[in-house]
Amino acid sequence: MINGIKGFKFINKHTMEENTQINLLADIESTHLVQASTGKRFANYIIDIITFYVAVFALGIILALISPAYIDWINNGNNSPGFRLVDRLIGLVMYGVFMGLVEAVTKGRSLGKLITRTRAVNQDGSTIAAGTAFLRGLSRAVPFEAFSALGSPSFPWHDKWTKTYVIDIKESTINES
Repeated sequence: MINGIKGFKFINKHTMEENTQINLLADIESTHLVQASTGKRFANYIIDIITFYVAVFALGIILALISPAYIDWINNGNNSPGFRLVDRLIGLVMYGVFMGLVEAVTKGRSLGKLITRTRAVNQDGSTIAAGTAFLRGLSRAVPFEAFSALGSPSFPWHDKWTKTYVIDIKESTINES
Protein backbone atom coordinates (compact mmCIF):
# COMPACT_ATOMS: atom_id res chain seq x y z
CA MET A 1 0.00 0.00 0.00
CA ILE A 2 1.51 3.33 -1.05
CA ASN A 3 0.00 6.11 1.08
CA GLY A 4 -3.45 4.50 0.82
CA ILE A 5 -3.75 5.33 -2.88
CA LYS A 6 -5.54 3.09 -5.33
CA GLY A 7 -4.82 3.72 -8.98
CA PHE A 8 -6.35 2.35 -12.10
CA LYS A 9 -6.12 2.97 -15.78
CA PHE A 10 -8.85 3.08 -18.38
CA ILE A 11 -7.45 2.62 -21.85
CA ASN A 12 -9.47 3.51 -24.90
CA LYS A 13 -8.73 0.59 -27.20
CA HIS A 14 -9.10 2.64 -30.38
CA THR A 15 -6.97 5.67 -29.61
CA MET A 16 -4.80 4.03 -26.94
CA GLU A 17 -5.24 7.17 -24.83
CA GLU A 18 -4.66 6.50 -21.18
CA ASN A 19 -6.71 8.12 -18.43
CA THR A 20 -5.36 7.56 -14.94
CA GLN A 21 -7.64 8.19 -11.99
CA ILE A 22 -6.77 8.10 -8.30
CA ASN A 23 -9.02 7.04 -5.43
CA LEU A 24 -7.33 8.22 -2.22
CA LEU A 25 -9.51 6.14 0.10
CA ALA A 26 -8.87 2.63 -1.21
CA ASP A 27 -6.12 0.06 -0.88
CA ILE A 28 -3.55 -0.09 -3.64
CA GLU A 29 -4.60 -2.34 -6.46
CA SER A 30 -4.10 -2.09 -10.15
CA THR A 31 -7.17 -2.32 -12.33
CA HIS A 32 -6.77 -2.19 -16.08
CA LEU A 33 -10.06 -1.64 -17.97
CA VAL A 34 -10.29 -2.04 -21.74
CA GLN A 35 -13.48 -0.72 -23.26
CA ALA A 36 -15.41 -3.19 -25.44
CA SER A 37 -15.14 -2.47 -29.15
CA THR A 38 -17.97 -0.85 -31.09
CA GLY A 39 -18.49 -4.15 -32.94
CA LYS A 40 -18.93 -6.07 -29.69
CA ARG A 41 -21.30 -3.39 -28.37
CA PHE A 42 -23.37 -3.66 -31.56
CA ALA A 43 -23.41 -7.48 -31.28
CA ASN A 44 -24.56 -7.12 -27.65
CA TYR A 45 -27.42 -4.90 -28.79
CA ILE A 46 -28.55 -7.24 -31.58
CA ILE A 47 -28.42 -10.34 -29.35
CA ASP A 48 -30.18 -8.55 -26.47
CA ILE A 49 -32.95 -7.12 -28.66
CA ILE A 50 -33.60 -10.57 -30.17
CA THR A 51 -33.72 -12.01 -26.63
CA PHE A 52 -36.19 -9.28 -25.63
CA TYR A 53 -38.45 -9.99 -28.62
CA VAL A 54 -38.40 -13.72 -27.86
CA ALA A 55 -39.35 -13.00 -24.22
CA VAL A 56 -42.18 -10.65 -25.28
CA PHE A 57 -43.43 -13.20 -27.82
CA ALA A 58 -43.44 -15.90 -25.13
CA LEU A 59 -45.28 -13.55 -22.76
CA GLY A 60 -47.84 -12.85 -25.51
CA ILE A 61 -48.45 -16.57 -26.01
CA ILE A 62 -48.92 -17.07 -22.27
CA LEU A 63 -51.35 -14.13 -22.09
CA ALA A 64 -53.28 -15.46 -25.10
CA LEU A 65 -53.59 -18.87 -23.47
CA ILE A 66 -54.70 -17.40 -20.15
CA SER A 67 -57.06 -14.79 -21.57
CA PRO A 68 -57.98 -14.82 -25.28
CA ALA A 69 -60.03 -11.66 -24.65
CA TYR A 70 -56.76 -9.81 -24.05
CA ILE A 71 -55.68 -10.45 -27.66
CA ASP A 72 -59.05 -9.20 -28.92
CA TRP A 73 -58.62 -6.05 -26.82
CA ILE A 74 -55.16 -5.39 -28.33
CA ASN A 75 -56.39 -6.03 -31.88
CA ASN A 76 -59.34 -3.65 -31.41
CA GLY A 77 -57.07 -1.00 -29.89
CA ASN A 78 -54.87 -0.84 -33.00
CA ASN A 79 -57.51 1.30 -34.73
CA SER A 80 -57.64 3.99 -32.06
CA PRO A 81 -55.62 7.20 -32.58
CA GLY A 82 -52.36 7.30 -30.68
CA PHE A 83 -52.34 3.55 -29.96
CA ARG A 84 -49.22 2.97 -32.03
CA LEU A 85 -47.34 5.78 -30.25
CA VAL A 86 -48.36 4.49 -26.83
CA ASP A 87 -47.47 0.96 -27.97
CA ARG A 88 -43.97 2.12 -28.97
CA LEU A 89 -43.44 3.99 -25.70
CA ILE A 90 -44.58 0.99 -23.66
CA GLY A 91 -42.22 -1.18 -25.70
CA LEU A 92 -39.28 1.15 -24.95
CA VAL A 93 -40.03 1.11 -21.23
CA MET A 94 -40.48 -2.68 -21.26
CA TYR A 95 -37.09 -3.06 -22.98
CA GLY A 96 -35.49 -0.80 -20.38
CA VAL A 97 -37.01 -2.72 -17.48
CA PHE A 98 -36.08 -6.05 -19.11
CA MET A 99 -32.44 -5.01 -19.60
CA GLY A 100 -32.28 -3.55 -16.08
CA LEU A 101 -33.62 -6.77 -14.60
CA VAL A 102 -31.24 -8.95 -16.64
CA GLU A 103 -28.18 -6.84 -15.75
CA ALA A 104 -29.22 -6.64 -12.08
CA VAL A 105 -29.61 -10.41 -11.78
CA THR A 106 -26.43 -11.21 -13.73
CA LYS A 107 -24.30 -8.40 -12.24
CA GLY A 108 -23.71 -6.50 -15.47
CA ARG A 109 -23.98 -9.34 -17.96
CA SER A 110 -26.74 -9.92 -20.49
CA LEU A 111 -26.98 -12.78 -22.98
CA GLY A 112 -25.21 -10.57 -25.54
CA LYS A 113 -22.46 -9.72 -23.05
CA LEU A 114 -22.04 -13.38 -22.10
CA ILE A 115 -21.57 -14.34 -25.74
CA THR A 116 -19.15 -11.49 -26.55
CA ARG A 117 -17.31 -11.83 -23.22
CA THR A 118 -18.04 -8.28 -22.10
CA ARG A 119 -19.42 -6.88 -18.86
CA ALA A 120 -20.86 -3.62 -17.55
CA VAL A 121 -18.85 -2.26 -14.62
CA ASN A 122 -18.61 0.94 -12.62
CA GLN A 123 -15.87 3.38 -13.59
CA ASP A 124 -13.56 1.89 -10.95
CA GLY A 125 -14.07 -1.63 -12.32
CA SER A 126 -16.35 -2.78 -9.52
CA THR A 127 -19.52 -4.79 -10.17
CA ILE A 128 -22.59 -2.66 -10.82
CA ALA A 129 -25.32 -2.64 -8.18
CA ALA A 130 -28.92 -3.54 -8.95
CA GLY A 131 -29.93 0.14 -8.80
CA THR A 132 -27.27 1.04 -11.36
CA ALA A 133 -28.39 -1.83 -13.59
CA PHE A 134 -31.98 -0.56 -13.50
CA LEU A 135 -30.85 3.01 -14.23
CA ARG A 136 -28.85 1.71 -17.20
CA GLY A 137 -31.92 -0.17 -18.38
CA LEU A 138 -34.33 2.73 -17.97
CA SER A 139 -31.85 5.06 -19.70
CA ARG A 140 -32.29 2.85 -22.75
CA ALA A 141 -35.98 3.86 -22.86
CA VAL A 142 -34.99 7.39 -23.92
CA PRO A 143 -35.98 7.79 -27.57
CA PHE A 144 -33.01 7.69 -29.96
CA GLU A 145 -30.69 6.53 -27.14
CA ALA A 146 -29.44 3.69 -29.35
CA PHE A 147 -27.99 6.25 -31.77
CA SER A 148 -25.77 7.63 -28.98
CA ALA A 149 -23.74 4.40 -29.27
CA LEU A 150 -22.67 5.18 -32.82
CA GLY A 151 -19.07 6.16 -33.26
CA SER A 152 -15.80 4.88 -32.04
CA PRO A 153 -15.32 4.44 -29.18
CA SER A 154 -18.89 3.55 -28.33
CA PHE A 155 -19.94 5.40 -25.17
CA PRO A 156 -23.76 5.60 -25.21
CA TRP A 157 -25.89 7.72 -22.91
CA HIS A 158 -26.78 4.81 -20.63
CA ASP A 159 -23.06 4.46 -19.84
CA LYS A 160 -22.43 8.20 -19.45
CA TRP A 161 -25.46 8.85 -17.25
CA THR A 162 -24.71 5.94 -14.90
CA LYS A 163 -20.91 6.34 -14.89
CA THR A 164 -20.35 2.81 -16.17
CA TYR A 165 -18.31 1.16 -18.89
CA VAL A 166 -18.76 -2.00 -20.88
CA ILE A 167 -15.40 -3.71 -20.80
CA ASP A 168 -13.79 -6.55 -22.69
CA ILE A 169 -13.31 -9.17 -19.97
CA LYS A 170 -10.51 -10.97 -21.76
CA GLU A 171 -8.39 -7.83 -22.17
CA SER A 172 -9.19 -6.19 -18.80
CA THR A 173 -7.70 -6.87 -15.39
CA ILE A 174 -9.89 -6.26 -12.37
CA ASN A 175 -8.44 -6.74 -8.91
CA GLU A 176 -11.33 -7.01 -6.48
CA SER A 177 -10.70 -7.17 -2.77
